[in-house]
Amino acid sequence: MSIDWSKYAPGDFFDELIDAKLKPRPTATKLVEYLQSLSTEELKRRKQLAEATVQEMGVSFTVYTDEGNIDRAWPFDIIPRTISASQWSKTEAGLKQRLTALNMFINDLYNKQEIIKDGVVPEAIIKESANFRPECVGITPPHGVWANICGTDLVRDVDGEFYVLEDNLRVPSGVSYMIENREITKRVLPELFENDSILPVDGYPAALFDMLKSLSPRRVKQPEIVVLTPGIFNSAYFEHAFLAQQMGAELVEGNDLVVQDDDCVYMKTISGLERVDVIYRRIDDAFIDPDVFRKDSMLGVPGLMRAWKAGNVALANAPGAGVADDKVVYAYVPDIIRYYLNEEPLLPNVETFLCDDPEQREYVLDNLDKLVVKPANESGGYGMLVGPHSTKKDQAKFAELIKADPRNYIAQPTLSLSTAPALVGSGVPEPRHLDLRPFILQAKETYVTTGGLTRVAMKKGSLVVNSSQGGGSKDTWIVEEECL
Repeated sequence: MSIDWSKYAPGDFFDELIDAKLKPRPTATKLVEYLQSLSTEELKRRKQLAEATVQEMGVSFTVYTDEGNIDRAWPFDIIPRTISASQWSKTEAGLKQRLTALNMFINDLYNKQEIIKDGVVPEAIIKESANFRPECVGITPPHGVWANICGTDLVRDVDGEFYVLEDNLRVPSGVSYMIENREITKRVLPELFENDSILPVDGYPAALFDMLKSLSPRRVKQPEIVVLTPGIFNSAYFEHAFLAQQMGAELVEGNDLVVQDDDCVYMKTISGLERVDVIYRRIDDAFIDPDVFRKDSMLGVPGLMRAWKAGNVALANAPGAGVADDKVVYAYVPDIIRYYLNEEPLLPNVETFLCDDPEQREYVLDNLDKLVVKPANESGGYGMLVGPHSTKKDQAKFAELIKADPRNYIAQPTLSLSTAPALVGSGVPEPRHLDLRPFILQAKETYVTTGGLTRVAMKKGSLVVNSSQGGGSKDTWIVEEECL
């Protein structure tokens, strides 16, 4: 027996594969026809194959709990999500525009602060930002770019249009899972890759390497590039090792590097010290240099900021880039784009209420049962209130948090996140909410991944897609329409 799509019920949500009349969308026609050709037993077998492949490939992530750190196999759904190439072309242009403006904004903040003088962004927001680093004032990194790697979270509302939910500009993770999702899907549904309609995603490591190489302060043919990891207990360690291996770069921890009296960074090797030109760091600002930031950090490299300021090593992302990775700053991004680029934003923001504003705060406090409340600088889905799924006790707690520190909270309407079929417990596809995290690289040139990491809320009705909160993932297909 094959799938009976007449029983599939996405409700009032925009579904990525199935339209309101329960017909496959143009980008999903071949996929849905293929899935219908498989019996439910065969679909279950393919699902089991995917789970075995995840184990075989060692694709894992770490969840932090009160009981300790738990290493888990990557939760994967075998039914891909499809997006048309023409729509993705517009989305890609919007992502490039957004990161270009954000990097101009960050560079301005650490130098002339023209945007503050012109009254576009309030000075108090930057002064009170947890991620503004006074130690970076007066610095301009290569190409004027601070955030070389960005993961921008996109969601689709009921209108089917993409909206930006947030920008991740510090140490965004997930791109390795995007690549591995494709590898798993190729093993599980190989027949669907027999034509060229599905655009590839495997070019990212080469693009990342080329971008990092372009940052080198030394004009040498093969600059030394390293990936700086906090170590094996970090939730994204799988990704750190994966990207280092794919680029042919060294994977190092803080104690593998040393800054000498010449203000250069060196890597300890069995042959002696070897100079490092570019560090792709996967450690938060606060831990990268105990001489400047947290004195108790065992993860960083003493003197690293000194070497960076001297221009003897490049850091990606640059320290201080997180000043724009703030959900309060997010509300001003459309104005930031207009200010620096004199263009209208190509990708809209989600409506955002700033709790620091008395009028907006009053509205938020009166509507906590309807809104999503987020702290300004948390990530991974932590510290949030999802109003419609919260209790009166939760709402009362957040009301006190907001009143105590209004600058630290924003609120947004509860979005009708798009859905897509997921093969869950029963083996029958059911709608699950999802988002999308494309990755953007920027130095002299700008590169955007073909699609990105689709994260799925595996629990029925849940809007929380983060892996740390029980979410899963699926392959993302950008499909050429003429090949449909």
